[in-house]
Amino acid sequence: MASSGMLTKFESKSSRAKGIAFHPKRPWILVSLHSSTIQLWDYRMGTLIDRFEEHDGPVRGIDFHKTQPLFVSAGDDYKIKVWSYQTRRCLFTLNGHLDYVRTVFFHHELPWIISCSDDQTIRIWNWQNRSLICTMTGHNHYVMCAQFHPKEDLVVSASLDQSVRVWDISGLRKKHSAPTSMSFEDQVARQNQQQTDMFGNTDAMVKFVLEGHDRGVNWVAFHPTAPHIVSAGDDRLVKLWRFSETKAWEVDTCRGHFQNATGCLFHPHQDLILSCGEDKTIRVWDSQKRTAVQSFKRENDRFWVIAAHPEINLFAAGHDNGVMVFKLERERPASTVHQNNLFFITKEKHVRSYDFQKNSESPTLLSLKRLGSAWVPPRTLSYNPAERSVLVTSPADGGSYELINLPRDGSGALEATDSKRGQGNSAIFVARNRFAVLNTASQTVDIKDLSNNTARSFKPPVGTTDIYFGGTGNLLIITPTAVHLYDIQQKKSIAELAVNGVKYVVWSNDGLHAALLSKHNVTIVTKTLEQVSTLHETIRIKSATWDDAGVLLYSTLNHIKYTLMNGDNGIVRTLDQTVYLVRVKGRNVYCLDRAAKPKVISIDPTEYRFKLSLVKRNYEEMLHIIKTSSLVGQSIISYLQKKGYPEIALQFVQDPATRFELAIECGNLDVAVEVAKELDRPALWKRVGDEALSHGNHQVVEMAYQKLKQFEKLSFLYLSTGDHSKLARMAKIAEHRGDFTARFQNALYLGEVEDRIQMFKEIDLYPLAYMTAKAHGLEEECQSILEVTGITEEQLTLPEFGAPLKQPQPVVPTYKANWPTKASSQSFFEKALAGQLEGLSLEEEPAAATNGFDELGDEDILTKKTAALEVEDDDDAAGWDLGDDIVPEADHDFVNVDSTEAGGAGSSEADLWARNSPLAADHVAGGSFESAMNLLNRQVGAVNFAPLKPRFLEIYQASKTYLPASAGLSPLVNYVRRTVDETDPRQVLPIIPRDLEHLASNDLQKGYDSMKSNKLEDGVQIFKGILRALLVNAVSAEGEVAEAKKLITSAAEYALAMSIEVTRRRLGTPDVVNASPDLTKRSLELSAYFTIPKIEVPHRQLALLNAMNLASRSKNLSSALSFANRMLANGGAPRLLENAKKVKAQAERNPHDAVEIEYDQFAEFEICAASYTPIYSGTPFEVCAFDGSKYHSKYKGTVCTICEVCEVGKKGSGLKFFA
Repeated sequence: MASSGMLTKFESKSSRAKGIAFHPKRPWILVSLHSSTIQLWDYRMGTLIDRFEEHDGPVRGIDFHKTQPLFVSAGDDYKIKVWSYQTRRCLFTLNGHLDYVRTVFFHHELPWIISCSDDQTIRIWNWQNRSLICTMTGHNHYVMCAQFHPKEDLVVSASLDQSVRVWDISGLRKKHSAPTSMSFEDQVARQNQQQTDMFGNTDAMVKFVLEGHDRGVNWVAFHPTAPHIVSAGDDRLVKLWRFSETKAWEVDTCRGHFQNATGCLFHPHQDLILSCGEDKTIRVWDSQKRTAVQSFKRENDRFWVIAAHPEINLFAAGHDNGVMVFKLERERPASTVHQNNLFFITKEKHVRSYDFQKNSESPTLLSLKRLGSAWVPPRTLSYNPAERSVLVTSPADGGSYELINLPRDGSGALEATDSKRGQGNSAIFVARNRFAVLNTASQTVDIKDLSNNTARSFKPPVGTTDIYFGGTGNLLIITPTAVHLYDIQQKKSIAELAVNGVKYVVWSNDGLHAALLSKHNVTIVTKTLEQVSTLHETIRIKSATWDDAGVLLYSTLNHIKYTLMNGDNGIVRTLDQTVYLVRVKGRNVYCLDRAAKPKVISIDPTEYRFKLSLVKRNYEEMLHIIKTSSLVGQSIISYLQKKGYPEIALQFVQDPATRFELAIECGNLDVAVEVAKELDRPALWKRVGDEALSHGNHQVVEMAYQKLKQFEKLSFLYLSTGDHSKLARMAKIAEHRGDFTARFQNALYLGEVEDRIQMFKEIDLYPLAYMTAKAHGLEEECQSILEVTGITEEQLTLPEFGAPLKQPQPVVPTYKANWPTKASSQSFFEKALAGQLEGLSLEEEPAAATNGFDELGDEDILTKKTAALEVEDDDDAAGWDLGDDIVPEADHDFVNVDSTEAGGAGSSEADLWARNSPLAADHVAGGSFESAMNLLNRQVGAVNFAPLKPRFLEIYQASKTYLPASAGLSPLVNYVRRTVDETDPRQVLPIIPRDLEHLASNDLQKGYDSMKSNKLEDGVQIFKGILRALLVNAVSAEGEVAEAKKLITSAAEYALAMSIEVTRRRLGTPDVVNASPDLTKRSLELSAYFTIPKIEVPHRQLALLNAMNLASRSKNLSSALSFANRMLANGGAPRLLENAKKVKAQAERNPHDAVEIEYDQFAEFEICAASYTPIYSGTPFEVCAFDGSKYHSKYKGTVCTICEVCEVGKKGSGLKFFA
C-alpha cells in the first residue's frame, strides 16, 4: 500500500523507462526509453525540453556529467554515445562492446566513462581522447551494472553470474595521470610493479567477489560515504555488504519484494535504502535495522530503475509507462509566528525559537524525539501564547497530535514530560484555552480544552481535509473544492468560497485578509471569505507571508514574488534553493530552508511599494521612490503605461526611443522635441509635428516642418497664423529653389498679383499671365504682354471675369504666441518633479466633491479645469460642434477606455463616466459626444444625429449641478449620479433624465391620449421622441432591458401606424380625393394599412372603424366586411360594435370592391415604413437595427423614417441599456 509520506512531484507518460539520470544543478531529468528515444524533462515545470533519437533499439544506460554540458548514453545497438545538451547533438560514438550495453556512468573527477555489457566485460573509456583505456573481464554472464566509487579508486559490478565484484583501479589512475604529478619513487615503483591479475592486467584487479545471491544480480551501488554496498537481484532480495581494505562480507538481507528486485541505492543523507522491483513496488528500508519503513505500489507498472538526486532530497524511478520523480517525506519545517518570534521544529525534532528583532536563534526548548517515527517529520505547529504551549501534529500512525508546554527558559534538549496526545490529522489553537482537532477518517472536528477533554464536536462539510484558524471563534475548513468559514459557537458554515485544492492559509498581520495557497494558485480573500483577487503560477507555490503594507510575498520553487490586492504581481528575487517564508520586515525576508535553518534574505521592495503607492494614490511615497531609487526596467514602464501613467513612466526611462513614445503619449512636447533633436529622424519629427498641431503649439509645428523641409505646410501654417513676414520669406525661398508651384502658392497667399504675372512670363505661360493681369485690371501689363507676343486684343476670346480673389486673412493673427486648443496641463507628478509643489503632502490634495467622490488630479481641478471643461462643452453643444475630444476607434463597445484603472491623475468624474460604461447615454453625460455617436453607430447603425441633439443636451445638462461659490469665480461643479451608494471610482455612473419608468408612465400615456383624441401629428412626434429618448438611455437592472425593448417596439408600431394615417390625410380633402381615381385607390390602401401595425386593441378598433367607414363610403364592401369582422372579433365599445354590425349586414348583400386596391386581407404582410406598401412574407426586406421597422430592399442605406437616426439595413452589435 502507498504510504502517505511518499510525495510524487512529477510523472511522465511514455514507453518503458530503462535508464534515468538527474542533472546535478538544473531541475532536469534524462530518461532513456525501451523505444530508442532519450527524453530530457524539466521535472519542476513538467515540460519536455528535448528528445534525442540516434540509438537503434532500447537505450539502457544514461548519465549526466557532473560539471560539463554533456551526457552519455548506451543501448542495445552496442554503442556508447556522448552528447552535448547545449548543441543538442551527439558529439561522438564509442564502439567496442560486442553485445547490449547495460549501464554507463561518468567518473566524478577523471575524464572517464565506465560501461558494462552482455559481452561479460566492463570497459573504461577516456571521453576526452575517445579511447578505450581498460577492459575488465572476470564475470561469466551478462554484466548488469558497473559503477565508480564516489571517492576512492574502486569499481563495483553486478552480474547474472550471481556475484558482485569490487575492482581496484588505482593502477589505472596512476597509469593515466600526468607523469609530472608522480614522485620519483612512484615512477620507479610503477616500472617495477609486477603484481598482475591472472590475465596479466595490472590496471584493474578484482579486489573482492561477493557471493550470496541465489540468482542473477541486477543492480549494485556504493554508499556515498561509508564502506557499504547494496545489491538487488532476481532472488527478490536486497543485500547489504560491508568492506574494509582487506575483506568484504554480507551484513544483512532485506526481504519483502515478491518479484525480481531491479534497482537499489543508498539514501544520500539518511540511513535508508531504496529499492524497486518487478512487483510494481518501491520499498524503503532502514539500513540500521534492515526493516521496511515505507512502500509505494503502482497498479500496473513494473519498476526497472531507481536513481537519487546528488544534491537534494529527490528520487526517480522508471517503470513500464514512464518515469516518476518523488520525495520520501515533506521537507516543509513545521513553524508558526507569534509577534516577534518564530517557533519551528528542526530536523532533529527539536523545538526552537528565533527572535526577529535580535536576529538570534534560541537553544533547544523541547525535544520531540518520541513523537511519531524517526523518519516522519512533524507536519504542523500551533502556538498558544497565553499558556506558552505548542500543539504539534504528525502524519505518523494515521495522524496524531501532541499538546506540550514549553519551558520558560530553554535549557537544552528537554523531553516533554506533561504532554497530552490524541489521534487527529490536523490540530490548531482556536482560543486561549481551546484547540480544534480534525479527524479525517471519521470526518469530525472536536473542540478540546487544555486537559485534552472534548468540549464539543461537530461534523464538518463532507470531504474536509484540513482546518485552519479563521479569526476569533471561527475555523477555516478546507475541502478539495471549497473553503468554508465555520462559526464554532453556532456550529454552522457562515460563508463558503469555491477554491480548488487549498493547502495552506496565511493571514495578514491585521487579520483582515487571508491568502489561500494551492499548488499553482494564490487566492486573496477577506476575513468573511469574499474573494479579492486570484493569480496562477505555472511553477509550484511553496509559502507566503504578508508585508505590513498589505502586500503578499510568496515563494515558488525558485523565486520570491509579490502580489497586490488588485492582482498586480511580479518577481522580487530569484532563489538558489527553496525556502519557506515566515515574515517580511523592511528589506529583509525571514524564512526557513529545507534543513529547518532560519535564514534572512535581503530583498528590494521598491517595485511593489511603488505599485502599491500608485494604486493607493500615495503621491508622497511615489515621488520619494522616483527621486531616490533606481527603479528601472521594461516591466515597470509597461505597467505604468498600461495603468495610464505615461508621464510617470517617463521619469524612469533613459532609452531615447522609449522616452519619445512616452512623451508623445502623455503630450509632453518638451521631452519629445528634446529627443527628436537628439535622434534627428524624419519619422520622429513628423510625429512631433502632428502632436504639436493637435495641441495648437504652432511654434513646435513650425520647427518640425522646417526640419522635414515641408515648405508647403510651412507656408500654410504662416498663412493661418497671420505671419506675413515669414510667408514673404517662404516666397523668396521658393524663388531660390526654382519651385514654381510653391512660388505661385505663396504669391496667392500673399495676394501678390505682379509676382504671379512675372512667374507666368518666366515659364512662357503668357495666356495665363494676360488673364491674371486682365482679371485684376492691370491694363498696362496687358498691353506689354500683347506686345511681347505680337497678338492684338481683338484676336483673343476672353471669358467673363468676376471680382478679383481677395487675399485670405486669419481672423486673429496668432503667430506671436501659441493658441492651444488641447488641455495640456501638467499632471500632479510632473509639477511635483519640477519642484512646483512646495511642502507636498496628502492634505494639499483638492477637497472632495460634495457627492463624496474624491477628485484626483491637479490642485485646482474643481475650479479651473472643470469649469473650463464645462464652458467648452456648452459652447460645443450650442453649435452642435463636437469639439476636439476625438475618441479613437475601438473594436468593442468600451470607447475611450485607456486604462483598466479608472480615474488617473487629472481625471474628472465626467471622464470616469465615459471610461466606466459602454452606454452612449453615459458618454453624453460626460460630454464625450463623439464617443457616444461612435457607440450608437456601432450598436444600431446611427448616422443622422441631428434629431438627437435635444436629447444629448438634456442628458448633458441634467448630470451636473453648479454651486456659485463667489462672485468672479467659476461655480463649483457637482456630478449627479445614479449609482448613489457606489464608492469604487470604476463603478460610478451619471443620472440619466427621463428614464424607462418616466417614459412609460408619462410620454407613452401622452401618445395614447393623442391617438384617442385623433391628434395624430402630435402623436407621431411623441412616439418618435420616446424612441430617441430610449436610444440614449440606461436602465438600473438587467431585468428592465426586456421592458425597454418592448417599449421600443410599441413606440415604433404607433409611430408607423400614425404616420400612415397622417400621410393619407395629406392626400387632400375628400372632394379632391374622390375626384381622382388614383388618389381614391391610395387613400383606401393607406386606411387599410393603418390597421396592420400591432397597436393596442382599443386603438386598433379606431383604425378599423376609420378603414371600414372609408371603404363603405367608397363601395369597397368586401374590404369593409373584413374590417367589420375584425372589429367584431376584437370586441370593445358597444357603439363601435353596433356600427360594425350595420356595415357587415350591408356588405354581406353584395361583398364586392368597387375600387381594386393592393390589400390582400388573407395574406400575411408587413408595411414598408418608407413607401407604406406591403412586404409579403418571402419577399426580401431590410430592417432598422434600432426600432425593428421593415423596409423594401431598395431602401437599404437610407435613414429610417421612424426613428430618423439609424441607417436602414446596417447591422449593429445591439443597443446596450445596462452597464
